[in-house]
Amino acid sequence: MASGSGSGGEWLSGFSSFATDAIHVGQEPEQWNSMAVVPPISLSTTFKQYGPGKHAGFEYSRSGNPTRNCLEKAVASLDGAKHCVALASGLAATVTVTHMLKSGDGIVCMNDVYGGTNRYFQRIAKEIGYDISFADCTKPEVLKAGVWSERTPSNPTMKVVDIQACSDLAHEQNKDIIVVVDNTFMSAYFQRPLALGADICMYSATKYMNGHSDVVMGLISVNREDLYERLKFLQNALGAVPSPFDCYMCNRGLKTLHLRMKQHFKNAMAVAEFLERDPRVDKVIFPGLPSHPQHELMKKQCTGCPGMITFYIKGKLEHATAFLNNLKLFALAESLGGYESLAEHPAIMTHASVPENERVVLGISDTLIRLSVGLEDEEDIIADLDQALGAAVSVFAHTHTQTHTLLQAHKHPQKPIDYYASTQTPLSNRSVP
Repeated sequence: MASGSGSGGEWLSGFSSFATDAIHVGQEPEQWNSMAVVPPISLSTTFKQYGPGKHAGFEYSRSGNPTRNCLEKAVASLDGAKHCVALASGLAATVTVTHMLKSGDGIVCMNDVYGGTNRYFQRIAKEIGYDISFADCTKPEVLKAGVWSERTPSNPTMKVVDIQACSDLAHEQNKDIIVVVDNTFMSAYFQRPLALGADICMYSATKYMNGHSDVVMGLISVNREDLYERLKFLQNALGAVPSPFDCYMCNRGLKTLHLRMKQHFKNAMAVAEFLERDPRVDKVIFPGLPSHPQHELMKKQCTGCPGMITFYIKGKLEHATAFLNNLKLFALAESLGGYESLAEHPAIMTHASVPENERVVLGISDTLIRLSVGLEDEEDIIADLDQALGAAVSVFAHTHTQTHTLLQAHKHPQKPIDYYASTQTPLSNRSVP
């Protein structure tokens, strides 16, 4: 150490090679032959090579990262697959799969699909030359394009697609058809699409696979070497890769996937049975119920059901809104598959970007509500739904009672009070941005 001169007297001199030491000391690449039980988070963006073009499996973190590699191996194993690639989001996975095609190639997508996927296909993929069509993939005979993308169960109306039947039909028709299954709702624990004949299994890992609502990520699993090589190239070339920290978090989430999914199923079944008995509910859609039209198919190709339930509340938009606004344990929020219970209004929230006329056909109405049933105590979940349903009815009972009293004061003929009546314009007649 030495003193130096400066304003107001001499200053202590800087330490020799401080910057160099800060960058290199203790960071030597040669030391990482770890025996760590928990995979470390490898934040390095670049990796030292033994010689020009001679590396230990990693060069640059976009093309490959040790933490991401751990996650991809784990997911491939859970999917019964040979390979997996991790992407920056579920939509990044969709875009990456789409880029496997050439301009002019066709894609048939499940008509009842996440609003963001619909928006991407309608407003971006079509514009760059893909032939996009939407169909009810519960009817396999509609298949006639280069890639067929299905989510089963569908979002939000929970239709279940026969993966084996559709895959067989597609491959018999044209061996070049690629069957893609979005397995987000089911997770690897409840369904293995590749074992049922699909070519690609993909996820928004943001949901059940991670399970804690703190990571945005996509995953794609395959068995075919040609598909993997193309996907691996696109993963690097497009650059939509997740961070090492997110990979660590998702890899950690996988360790409790089997425990979480069992409890999601148990809680969701109790909620579905409660709602199906409730006179304030018009219809419940949950593949775990015998009343679901594809219940037997669900039991045939899955080991259980996730925590996703949709139902139609009796009444109109105002009743759905009152129900959602009065929930206390459930958070009014988009997304799904976390440990916490969430509720949302698809027509206004997750599927607002779907054209209005398509929403009507799909049954995404003013009174449709989607629940992601979490891991809280079953009794508390049901109690919250019960009180919110009661609030939705009582609010409008009070409003219409006041109106009825006013009519009597003006000596108008008495009419029965309809708690579900409303004079407001239905959502289906409004424009949604």
